[in-house]
Amino acid sequence: MELPKFTKTKEEFMSYRTSLEQKWDYENVMNYAVQEEGKKKYGEGEKKGKKENKIDTARKMKAKGYSFAEIAEITDLSIEEIENL
Repeated sequence: MELPKFTKTKEEFMSYRTSLEQKWDYENVMNYAVQEEGKKKYGEGEKKGKKENKIDTARKMKAKGYSFAEIAEITDLSIEEIENL
């Protein structure tokens, strides 16, 4: 980015430069916030997917006749959750 040529005083240039830096700082903060929000949503989706996989596995194990204790040990689901499947 090319800075405009100034015919103004040093103080005016410094004021201009400061306002640019503030603008850039603001843009960086906003970009960081958007990235963090995206990471948060990704993490929530990943957790949901893992839970769904555990439930699917538990259903299959239940259908094959595994005990609730075995299913709970393998899937980390509670026995109550397994009973409700």
